[in-house]
Amino acid sequence: MSITPFLEVNQAIAAMGGDTLNQCMQCGLCAGLCPWGRVVEGSPFVVRKLIRMGQLGMEGFESDEILYACTTCNLCVRNCPRQVKIIDVIRSMRAMIAETGAIPQNLRPILGSVHSHGNPWAEDKEKRMNWTQGLDVPTFGPDTEYFLFVCCTSAYEQRSQKIAQAMVALLKAAGVSFGIIGNEESCCGESVRKIGDEALFSKLAEKNIALFQSKGVKKIITTSPHCFTTFTQDYKDLGADFEVQHYSLFLNQLVKEGKLTPKTALNKKVAYHDPCYLGRHNEVFEQPRELIQAIPGAELIEFEQNKGLSLCCGGGGGRLWMETKPEQRFSDKKVIEAAEKGVDILATACPYCISLFEDSRKGTGKEEQLEIKDITELLQAAL
Repeated sequence: MSITPFLEVNQAIAAMGGDTLNQCMQCGLCAGLCPWGRVVEGSPFVVRKLIRMGQLGMEGFESDEILYACTTCNLCVRNCPRQVKIIDVIRSMRAMIAETGAIPQNLRPILGSVHSHGNPWAEDKEKRMNWTQGLDVPTFGPDTEYFLFVCCTSAYEQRSQKIAQAMVALLKAAGVSFGIIGNEESCCGESVRKIGDEALFSKLAEKNIALFQSKGVKKIITTSPHCFTTFTQDYKDLGADFEVQHYSLFLNQLVKEGKLTPKTALNKKVAYHDPCYLGRHNEVFEQPRELIQAIPGAELIEFEQNKGLSLCCGGGGGRLWMETKPEQRFSDKKVIEAAEKGVDILATACPYCISLFEDSRKGTGKEEQLEIKDITELLQAAL
């Protein structure tokens, strides 16, 4: 292989944000930690190999099984001894593929939907507020303190809508000044960027920032850790200046201040799953647990690998919309472990996790044994 392709690929990856690529010394720790290694023996996706391909400009990393297998769970990044920002490297590689038009076939409709409708669920923009029917959700105005940003999944996906609805009930119960903007809202763009469409992400981000600023938004509460991460990190890099909290942080503070008091006993065993984008990406581990423990009769059960080592649900990095073989589904492993521990409820704080766990509960035959709940739903029931 000539040196020219090597330099071109290597430099292109660095220019697109993967500038830590060449810090990798091929120690293999990332490959040893990767969740794919926990579920698939001999998996074609090996982080170390992918990094090497990027360093040497080798062909082959474009395939769905390798480059688009990454869920961006951040486990490798948190533990890399050379501080290689592996997710940025993978995002840069995907951006290169996107520029050639070679994005995987099953992800193209997702990007097309975001282009056309402002959401990845192929739903009309005018339906974004359908989840609010019968709730009398306030509209954000000049005197509103908090803007409640409901992610596309909770806005359009029927199961996940319950998260947004529970959140509204909790904020009203606590007397919080909050509101939504409405059908003008669009996808935050987190998954779009992880899929590799940098141009579409920039368009969404600039549009959202301008919208929020025009409405006078200063404080944002998000229902999704993915939106939370995008607003606090990616949007900040684009000049946005908002105070942003994931609901687990906000609600936990309300409980501590006595503005929200769970009273109805649950009397069930609850296993908590740490969402990657709340835990490893943002170091939010204790607040969700404190919320569960604030519910009378809730017995918190921990997974064998939790917090920083928690097994990813498999939905990040655009994989929520990609097909995964049953024997390779991380969410199946998590549901089975929860059932084996004898818990009644598998709880989490992310709509992606909820969606995949619900599918796995049915696919593994645990429907009668296990409930899947978002923390907002547990708290609402406890009121």
